[in-house]
Amino acid sequence: MTDHILVEKAGGVLTLTFNRPEKKNAITRAMYQALADGIDGAEFDKDVRCVLIQANGDMFTAGNDLSDFAAVNAGDASANEARRGGNPLLAALARAKTPIVAAVNGRAVGVGTTMLLHCDLVYVSEDALLTTPFVNLALVPEAASSLTLPARIGHARAFSMFVLGEAVDACKAVDWGIANAAVPLSELRAKARAAAEAVAARPPAAVAITKALMRDPAAIAQRMDEEGAHFAAQLKSPEAREAFAAFAEKRAPDFSKVA
Repeated sequence: MTDHILVEKAGGVLTLTFNRPEKKNAITRAMYQALADGIDGAEFDKDVRCVLIQANGDMFTAGNDLSDFAAVNAGDASANEARRGGNPLLAALARAKTPIVAAVNGRAVGVGTTMLLHCDLVYVSEDALLTTPFVNLALVPEAASSLTLPARIGHARAFSMFVLGEAVDACKAVDWGIANAAVPLSELRAKARAAAEAVAARPPAAVAITKALMRDPAAIAQRMDEEGAHFAAQLKSPEAREAFAAFAEKRAPDFSKVA
């Protein structure tokens, strides 16, 4: 485990808390692994019947740590090795059998939004803002979101989020079916916790079967593999190099000169 993911178990609920607020909870490889371990382990822990994901600080997560992406693009051998085998969190979400509840405060960027599509209940604070700026970074959707997001909100809305980087506020997230409810920030954790405990109190076999019937793990895993291949290629592309440089230099990218 890492100190950047806090783990607590009580009342049938395993709580995983992003705890890197000084970096806006940007997710490192170690954090991905800790989240994956928690989700995978819940299936085999008789004392856990629901997983709750939340965050310390003023935002849910800024998504992947862009310094990791930039290192891969630059040809850093250790960074490339670290990404070998894919993202452990995405694989864990694809095969998850334990119900997952999310409490989203502030911004949720990239995987911070796409992971919500694998959660069974999602609660957002009234100041929440969801974005999937993959194309802005010359990348492509991941976490099977190219399959799950259009299915949830429709092609046009999903395309706008992916390609134009349209931000979705709390009200839209609820209206579009990404979240169950938007609540004041002061009430967010209590609301999500109560929902997680309510799930944990239900008959576990019936809950597990219901979740399984509502998902197609094979299709999700296949789409993750397809996305992963394109993502890896784009991550090393000249387009991505320009996007990461522009981000670091705080300027608009210019893709017109990218060969």
